[in-house]
Amino acid sequence: MAKDKTQRAPFEIAGASVAPGERLKTDIPISLLANHTGMTLGVEVIHGREPGPVLFVSGAVHGDEIIGVEIIRRLAQSRQLKKLAGTVLLIPIVNAYGFIANSRYLPDRRDLNRCFPGSATGSLAAQLAHKFMTEIVARADCGIDLHSGAVHRSNLPQIRAQIANKKVKALASAFGAPIVLNANLRDGSLRATAREEDCDMLLYEAGEALRFDERAVRIGVKGVFQVMRHLNMLGPLKREKPEPKPVFSQSSHWLRAPAGGIVRCFKRNGDKVREGEKLAIVSDPFGENEQRVLAKRDGVVVGRLNLPVVNRGDALFHVAEVFDPDKAGAGIEKLGLDIVDDPLFDDSGVI
Repeated sequence: MAKDKTQRAPFEIAGASVAPGERLKTDIPISLLANHTGMTLGVEVIHGREPGPVLFVSGAVHGDEIIGVEIIRRLAQSRQLKKLAGTVLLIPIVNAYGFIANSRYLPDRRDLNRCFPGSATGSLAAQLAHKFMTEIVARADCGIDLHSGAVHRSNLPQIRAQIANKKVKALASAFGAPIVLNANLRDGSLRATAREEDCDMLLYEAGEALRFDERAVRIGVKGVFQVMRHLNMLGPLKREKPEPKPVFSQSSHWLRAPAGGIVRCFKRNGDKVREGEKLAIVSDPFGENEQRVLAKRDGVVVGRLNLPVVNRGDALFHVAEVFDPDKAGAGIEKLGLDIVDDPLFDDSGVI
């Protein structure tokens, strides 16, 4: 016998009401463009029949970091959400202004992820941040914010989290990205402000701005569902073999171009490096003057520049320091290969 939906209260958001077992898309008004075209914050609410946590999943806080939009599109298409306990809020495009303009920023040139908690009467960025906090974060127990590297810079799929927080560390481990970087909370960031509202968050970084990467998308989709299972929002999966464990890193560092010129990089994302190892060479266009870029410490490459033309000081490699680079590198490579052939995904990359 089907359970009576009235046993669980509807979910209320922005004047809309979502009954248990139902889902609803709603547009929260933000502002008008100069030509009076409306700009909104699009949200889909999936309100499960059974009680459970409220989880939000957001993308494009930086408008050109579009990988989260594709991850959320696939989440929304999944049949898994029919069995949901709790509530999921999907927000594929937070910064619609930047998304339309292929820009990281808002029209006022502010970085939205430094403007939280915002203000109802402040700048455009402050007002959008305030709206996101009051309509989304204030209703949520947990959140996953989806990002990518900047333009011409790609990131290995990774979780950034405050791993001193045991609850957050458990969420990060459940996500199952190849590597988890300890990242302290920054003033004005969504993660820091959400923590003040007792909402624990993960930040997923993968791929490059304005680009899709199928492996990174699949790791993101699977990771969100694994967090939901950790929170008992979905039932457990029967797997033939245990999931690989992510590598944890307490610290990381950047290696920068010692001079302007043409750079030749010898390492890719996920490669292990040893202290003193040559990672790249920067030379003048004739090749007469060359400067080597050497690893400072042992670790794994988790981010790198894709553009071969550099100026002095440009970031070339982001290296996560790990206890055993050989083991970490092998584990990262295996996880990346496994995700491509994972039988959880159908032909369109949906679970």
